[in-house]
Amino acid sequence: MATTEKPVLSRYRDRMDKAVAALKEEFGGLRTGRASASLLDTIHVEAYGSSMPLNQVAAVSVPEARMISVNVWDRGMVVSVEKAIRSSGLGLNPVVDGQNLRIPIPPLTEERRKEIAKIASKYSEQQRIAVRNVRRDANDDLKKAEKDGAINQDEHKKMEAEVQKMTDEAIKRIDEALKTKEQEIMQV
Repeated sequence: MATTEKPVLSRYRDRMDKAVAALKEEFGGLRTGRASASLLDTIHVEAYGSSMPLNQVAAVSVPEARMISVNVWDRGMVVSVEKAIRSSGLGLNPVVDGQNLRIPIPPLTEERRKEIAKIASKYSEQQRIAVRNVRRDANDDLKKAEKDGAINQDEHKKMEAEVQKMTDEAIKRIDEALKTKEQEIMQV
């Protein structure tokens, strides 16, 4: 008989929490009408023969509500940073001023706001799927543990209900994060 140990539910809760945290991180890269330093977190720059995150070759700051300032540390990297920002798909056009790049944040059109809201919905759906996959893994592990005799049928049902409760809570947090982000996006 295989030595299957009793499944630990906190491990699955941690994985669900990571899915929610990943969603919030993805939302940070979505553009709203206001300037935010996290807007540029997803941008990678070709530097020194490899791809590096923007924050490793420059300092990013927000001097005013509709402006992001990028201070590139190496003068030779300015063109690469500008190119990376332009090609990022965020619709930003940096203005080069020596080693600094000023990035004005244009107001979003209604159409662009709706597109960004759809992207946010897509991100949240991906994380809901991730949470459901964790639930599936947990239920499979519970079935295997019961089959191998590590837990009895009553424990299996109780733990399965706990996994479902954790799943519902994680999906509720994802939905709340999406609702908040959509309100932020649609705010003029």
